[in-house]
Amino acid sequence: MSGTIDGVVSPTQTITIPADISGQMLDLDEDDDLEVFSKDATLADGSMFNASMQTSPGSMVNQYKFEEDEEGDSKDIFITVDNPESHVTAIETFITYRVLTKTTRSEFDNSEYEVRRRYQDFLWLKGKLEEAHSTLIVHPLPEKFVVKGMVERFNGDFIETRRKALHKFLNRIADHPILSCSDDFKVFLTAQAWELTTYKKQGPGFLSRMGETVRAVANSVRGVKNRPEEFTAIQEYVEDFSNKITSLDKVTQRIVKEQKEYLEELKEYGPTYTLWSGSEEELVEQLKGVAGCIERCWKETEEQVGHLSDTLVPALHEYVLCAETLKAVLRRRDNIQAEFEAKNEALATKKVDRDALKEEIDKLEDRVEWANNALKGDWGRWQRSMRGDLKSAFLSTAEKNVDYYEKCLAVWETFLLSQRTEPSEETDRDNTS
Repeated sequence: MSGTIDGVVSPTQTITIPADISGQMLDLDEDDDLEVFSKDATLADGSMFNASMQTSPGSMVNQYKFEEDEEGDSKDIFITVDNPESHVTAIETFITYRVLTKTTRSEFDNSEYEVRRRYQDFLWLKGKLEEAHSTLIVHPLPEKFVVKGMVERFNGDFIETRRKALHKFLNRIADHPILSCSDDFKVFLTAQAWELTTYKKQGPGFLSRMGETVRAVANSVRGVKNRPEEFTAIQEYVEDFSNKITSLDKVTQRIVKEQKEYLEELKEYGPTYTLWSGSEEELVEQLKGVAGCIERCWKETEEQVGHLSDTLVPALHEYVLCAETLKAVLRRRDNIQAEFEAKNEALATKKVDRDALKEEIDKLEDRVEWANNALKGDWGRWQRSMRGDLKSAFLSTAEKNVDYYEKCLAVWETFLLSQRTEPSEETDRDNTS
């Protein structure tokens, strides 16, 4: 079964991270819009954990392993998000999406499922996955609220954009070797609406969740004293990546905005030349020809803007959100280590209940080890996914731009050739004169 965690991580096994990951970032020329980050962030190759966090034979980390080669795995779960429907009640208006699942996994009772889910159900799933796997990278959901300048919440374009993002979100989870095995994910895909509502109520109570939040805040305030160097380097990489991808996103949004404004202007030019031809008897053919060229270029421009909006913009914005997700994952990793360090300090000064505290520290050490191992494994997966997604989006955009300009150029070249006067015609015209 794809995604099965069937390996054992040796206490001496290392996961190598490139010594210079900054060189694998996207290179852009520096200008007023793009802040190019420095390229001196490095990750040092080294042991799995630092000296104070050695892997014990019975630790949790030895129960899990990320598969190094996932390309040979056969995909065994396929998910489609489609058919959005609007629901209006006395309290609220919301959209539900159909989620179709086909799978050959043995833990599923059937091979096909069809359920309907609303956005808050997806939000619940993301929260449960992050709660259970705090240092795995769960890809982001589209924003809940529409930002200024975008389409209205229940506009067809917005709903379709959200549907595509939700479809991608679920398939990211389905492709993950650990997240796809989550019971919460299985319930999300298979339970009917009322069953899911009942299942949600079985989660931890408010006071329990509040206690976790209080501990997290306390740990973040306390800070980490001995963060492994590789995680400091990853943190610097993420900050730099966030700055650059945010700049790219802003520039692309601006380009799309300007292209749409140009499209609107171009739409008005064709009829203008057609009207003009009505008052210029000697230029009727030429003016109508120009109007036809503008009309054809307008259609090509509309297609090109649509490609930008459907391909490059979503890819960049997804990774803007991914950067924030990565920052949150790194904070959670730090919180786990901070709690472990605090308990160790308490053990050194506490006079009573040392045995109970020592047992708690051993569990925290296992948790730190698993958190580090999980993040390192997922970090490599995320980088491969990011590079593949952005490369595909940029290449597709480049190809579309070349095709767009070639088509527009051909339109005008054909028109200009049609207006050329043969030498014999020029001689006849001169003789007539």
